[in-house]
Amino acid sequence: MDKVKLGLAVVMGLAGVVGFYVLRDSPMVIRVVSLLLGFALAVTVAMFTTQGRRLFAFSKDSIDETKKVVWPTRKETLQMAGVVFAFVMAMAIFLWLVDAGLMMIVRNVMDQEG
Repeated sequence: MDKVKLGLAVVMGLAGVVGFYVLRDSPMVIRVVSLLLGFALAVTVAMFTTQGRRLFAFSKDSIDETKKVVWPTRKETLQMAGVVFAFVMAMAIFLWLVDAGLMMIVRNVMDQEG
């Protein structure tokens, strides 16, 4: 029975998309309402399937877990951004020096003037 409900949900979602394009001569509001109505009906039907209930429970648990996250303060964020910036600058200088050194070695080996 779940497969039939999921199939019906897909058909309703597609009907919303088809309605959006079929009503191309109608005002945009009607086209968007058609699209949203199709998706809303598809989600409603899908919620009555086992997979839909599991997806809803997973989404609810994800939101609950997001609320438990301890976000860094502004000061911590700026400090970490400073550390990252300093590291990037140090690596850029290091790689530039390595590149310049290798270029000098290659020029000397090839006996070319800079």
